[in-house]
Amino acid sequence: MSGVAENVLVSDVRHVLVLPDRDAAEEAAEAIGDRFGLDEEPQLVRDALAGEDDAEDAQWLLVLTDPGERLDSKELDEFAGEWDGWREEP
Repeated sequence: MSGVAENVLVSDVRHVLVLPDRDAAEEAAEAIGDRFGLDEEPQLVRDALAGEDDAEDAQWLLVLTDPGERLDSKELDEFAGEWDGWREEP
């Protein structure tokens, strides 16, 4: 037997919620930790549309790391919908 360890299956599940503006994204980021008991803070990312420089025209992404795959997609869909957003399918 060689000294090389076997590859271990690692799950790097991420959920991306798309929100219409910065205010909605910040509110959702504050609320999601309480609602789902997240271990890590969600990451906020500005997603500028092609050719757009104005922050008002940008969508905001809320990126959630879910290593234990414990977050339910349907519940995340409903959560994002509360801010007129949606969950991006992987």
